Amino acid sequence: MRRRLLVVIAALWLAACGPAEPLRIGFIAELTGRSADLGEGGRNAMLLVVDEFRGRGQLGQRPVEVIVRDIGVDAETARRSAEELVAAGVEVIVGPMNSGSIDLIQPVVEAAGVLLISPTASAVKFHGKDDNLFRINATTRDNGRHYAEHYYARGIRRIAVAVNQNNRAFSESWLQEFRRAYEAVGGTVLIAPFFDSNAPSYEPVVHQLLAERPDGVLFIGNAVDSARLAQQVHKLRPGTPMIVAEWAGTSQLIELGGKAVEGLMLVQNYNQEDDSPRFRAFQDAYRKRFGKAPVYSSVLTYDAGIAVLTALARRDAGMRLKDALLRFGPYEGLQQKVGFDANGDAQRVAHFMMVKDGHFVRE
Repeated sequence: MRRRLLVVIAALWLAACGPAEPLRIGFIAELTGRSADLGEGGRNAMLLVVDEFRGRGQLGQRPVEVIVRDIGVDAETARRSAEELVAAGVEVIVGPMNSGSIDLIQPVVEAAGVLLISPTASAVKFHGKDDNLFRINATTRDNGRHYAEHYYARGIRRIAVAVNQNNRAFSESWLQEFRRAYEAVGGTVLIAPFFDSNAPSYEPVVHQLLAERPDGVLFIGNAVDSARLAQQVHKLRPGTPMIVAEWAGTSQLIELGGKAVEGLMLVQNYNQEDDSPRFRAFQDAYRKRFGKAPVYSSVLTYDAGIAVLTALARRDAGMRLKDALLRFGPYEGLQQKVGFDANGDAQRVAHFMMVKDGHFVRE
């Protein structure tokens, strides 16, 4: 009997000393489709920040596993991917990138008690809610105001806008907030037609824009959309001032747009010309591992990862991650502090940029 008891105790001791259950973090974003550049940039940054925390011993002895899922381009795939992450036992999901995708997966995630932290979603309807969603980015209200005031001051008083209809949660919110702020300073939105990203040609919508003889045109779309629209504007009326919403601000815009996007203007939520040692180290590590430069979703996802991993490392036993994120901030992001208000909303510094010689540079 005594021997059997010792065997049981030894077995329990060995089990206790065995490998700890991994801490599972989900990542979900569009890894196929027209916004795949944002999803890939975010995924890469998430893998990088986890490895860097692990390498510095900041995660303790417990292994951390990042489980990646493609949100796809349809509602069924999005919900199924979210359900798979929940079933895998993740405590938090980083993503998605697009505001429209949050509507598809938030009910699934919230019902399971899993926290969602989006690096780039900015639709104002997600702001100010005490729910399971945390956001790193500024809102469309903030960005709309920055665009309206800055470009009106630059002499663009009458503007024509092309609006993506495939991510309406973002694009409609962005248009509404921009229009309100632009008209408040004296500007006029002449026309704002919606377009389908999957349309074979963007020439008809560009004809609509240019027929109004605007001082400039504005594209609310992703990088692929905006590159195609810019090419049509450049062909039909070269020299027309062009502005794009921050959604389009990735290297893909320049790669696809070529000479047509030279001089194009936008606001970005990070400084590409930052030469601080920390940011340069991040860029170098990213390029070395993934063979390309980071994009804005990479920077914001890295900041989201810093916040999540720091809160996980510092929280007390039994503390909810949501409470830990609120308690231990602000966090030292790559270029700015990341602090959440009581509803899990953060702010970003605006940087006014333009395309010059195939690069994003500050105005």
